[in-house]
Amino acid sequence: MITARSNPQLKYLATLLKKRSAREEDKVFVCEGRKMFFEILAQHPEALVRTYWSERGLSELSPEESEALAAIPYETVADDAFDAVAETVTPQGVMAVVSMPSYRTEEMLAREDAKLLVLESLRDPGNLGTILRTAEAAGMSGVILSADSVDAFNPKVVRSTMGAILRVPFVYTDDLAATLAELKANGVTLYAAHLQGSVPYTEPAYAGRCAVLIGNEANGLTDGITCLSDVRVRIPMEGAAESLNAAVAAAILMYRMKE
Repeated sequence: MITARSNPQLKYLATLLKKRSAREEDKVFVCEGRKMFFEILAQHPEALVRTYWSERGLSELSPEESEALAAIPYETVADDAFDAVAETVTPQGVMAVVSMPSYRTEEMLAREDAKLLVLESLRDPGNLGTILRTAEAAGMSGVILSADSVDAFNPKVVRSTMGAILRVPFVYTDDLAATLAELKANGVTLYAAHLQGSVPYTEPAYAGRCAVLIGNEANGLTDGITCLSDVRVRIPMEGAAESLNAAVAAAILMYRMKE
């Protein structure tokens, strides 16, 4: 059993939780929480690189969970050492190092009616987590993010996706403009969510292959990216609100595409 907070394995966990560069270098991320852990164990056991359970977490397992856990190796960690590393305020007793899924844009375009979401410079972890979770619920083919967007494997993002991070294809692109040109070459119509949109979001049919573009929380889409779109759409607002939360706007437009 691991008892010391200075244990090299716990130090490595802490590094993965805090540093995007470490996650990207080793192509792994940390999953916290029982629901997501057992989902990975049931559906993607090969993705589990290493698993850590606190004494308290083990004591709270149901007979069915204990039986499932017996199928893999894991480390037991003293409660105080575990809690010192965990990101959550009230840890659920399990942390797992998980292999990152890998996707390609070509996979997202496999459907004739591919529906995509494109995010430019999205910065808030909670927004991205909510967007990925909603993208799954709305049946999106995939999500494309500019390279300067928040890391999808940030612990806050991972938790807020409720497991969708392992089910929704997503890719980062170093050249968003070039990626949009690639989409257009593949017959994808681009709809930019914009405050100065020329048409209400309910007007287009979003038929065939299409993608909705959502910009940075504070500044929206840049002019350069907006100009690459085929149609600018706006979500009508009343009162004194100047704009909608990025995740809310994305949800409204994803479900409109789904209709």
